[in-house]
Amino acid sequence: MPKLLTKLLILLITTSIPLPAHAVGTTPSDIVRGFQTHLIDVMKKADTLDARGRIKKLSGPVDSAFRLQSIGRIAIGSFWNTASDSQRQRFTDAFRAMSLSTLATYFSGYSGERFEISGEQPGPQNTQVVFTHIIKSNKSKTAIDYVMLEFKEGWRIIDVILDKGISELSVRRSEYNLVLREQGLEGLIKLLENKSNELRAQ
Repeated sequence: MPKLLTKLLILLITTSIPLPAHAVGTTPSDIVRGFQTHLIDVMKKADTLDARGRIKKLSGPVDSAFRLQSIGRIAIGSFWNTASDSQRQRFTDAFRAMSLSTLATYFSGYSGERFEISGEQPGPQNTQVVFTHIIKSNKSKTAIDYVMLEFKEGWRIIDVILDKGISELSVRRSEYNLVLREQGLEGLIKLLENKSNELRAQ
């Protein structure tokens, strides 16, 4: 796991105060399996759903599987601490809308793909990492690993690592920092809103 991701996880834990991990309730693998089942279902219906329709179908499963507020909070770093309550809510809403729009754009069709969970193991700072692959009809595989942390409401995804590479959380943090330095939080909120609207209109 990348060192930057480990640092981000430590920051996430110390600011969000999750519950310590225990063996009660739905497991991390169960959360991921349920989310991926919904995702495949939406992919199969892509011919009858436009972007807005896919977003609507994915909204509930994403909210149940991911801790988007925590992901967004870490992505903007210290800007969260200096933001007003109104700015925090608007950013959280814009980040959620952008996340859903991006997911609906990436998974916009079905050609026989399936997901496979290959294992689960403890990660740093009380996290669990669920290892999965998306397998195409030609048998080619792409690794999609989910970093999970337990909160009061249960296990939630707080990062996704694609093809054993750098984490999505790290990528978002790097991208957003460029905008935040030049345009501030208001500029980032506007950028996310505009991009989300563009994707929804496709």
